[in-house]
Amino acid sequence: MTNSSKQTKQRANRNQTITLDKQEITRLAKKLIKINKKIDINAITNKTIWQDLFKVLDRLPDNFVDLLFVDPPYNLGKEFNGNKFKKMTDGAYEKWIDSWLAPLVRILKPTASIYICGDWVSSSAVYRAMARHFIIRNRITWERGKGRGAKSNWKNCSEDIWFGTISDKYYFNPNAVKLKRKVIAPYRVEGKPKDWVEDENGNYRLTHPSNLWSDITIPFWSMPENTDHPTQKPEKLVAKIVLASSQENDFVFDPFLGVGTTSVVAKKLNRKYGGVEIDKEYACLAEKRLEIVETNKTIQGYAQGVFWKRNSLADQQRMNNNHNNNTKNNQLPLIKKYDKK
Repeated sequence: MTNSSKQTKQRANRNQTITLDKQEITRLAKKLIKINKKIDINAITNKTIWQDLFKVLDRLPDNFVDLLFVDPPYNLGKEFNGNKFKKMTDGAYEKWIDSWLAPLVRILKPTASIYICGDWVSSSAVYRAMARHFIIRNRITWERGKGRGAKSNWKNCSEDIWFGTISDKYYFNPNAVKLKRKVIAPYRVEGKPKDWVEDENGNYRLTHPSNLWSDITIPFWSMPENTDHPTQKPEKLVAKIVLASSQENDFVFDPFLGVGTTSVVAKKLNRKYGGVEIDKEYACLAEKRLEIVETNKTIQGYAQGVFWKRNSLADQQRMNNNHNNNTKNNQLPLIKKYDKK
């Protein structure tokens, strides 16, 4: 079933899923590009390439990518808008990863960072393929928050993201991705808060990011970033990676772009972007989402320069209101108090 045909199915009034009709596909397809020869960086900056990745690998510019984010099909039998991916042996899947990963090394800057997603089935193959070309820095494990129960196995609700670099010279900013938590048992020294802040919104602590992420929400029907893509990554997840491993105006590239989450997040955070997507409707959805960014740059779960735990939207809105009031009164924004800690 295509996205345009899904448009006809009945949806709840509060359903915010982004869809396409035939007229939109026709209009947005004009924004997509195809590469038929070796090109320079200007030709693909802030563009969506609608093409088979293997047909463009040799035509991309050299050394232009600061951050490579890859969310390939996992080693599972899966259908993506009519395109089927068949499960392979572990060894065959590793060779398939290397078939596109090795050529991508050429497009990376010497200071580039690389993140590749996988589930528990494919994670070891991702690691082995990455280790042949990059320095492995870490493995992030994040809780999906969804997953069917199983009677004869553990419920599968986590995924991995392997983090690597080209060299020992790379950018990483942990201060850009701190997590804001409520302090349940506040500790004081001589009556003063110890490593936490007390304000009109409550008691909070900013914590350094770890490689275990339990604050991610999978896009669903009531979230404005949601689409019908079966494996869409959350904007919040990609935002953590973009903020930690790139700077403004850096180039973020995604060779399996899907419905454009990487490009959308990069645009919201003032990075250059580009990506490749083989499916026309997914590529058009990416362009529609990029248009939406022109009037809405919010990222759910990220506000006032920090990331928030799940189910904290009311706290975020309250802090944002107080921030706006303080700014109008020429007071320092609340977040500055935390920055000075």
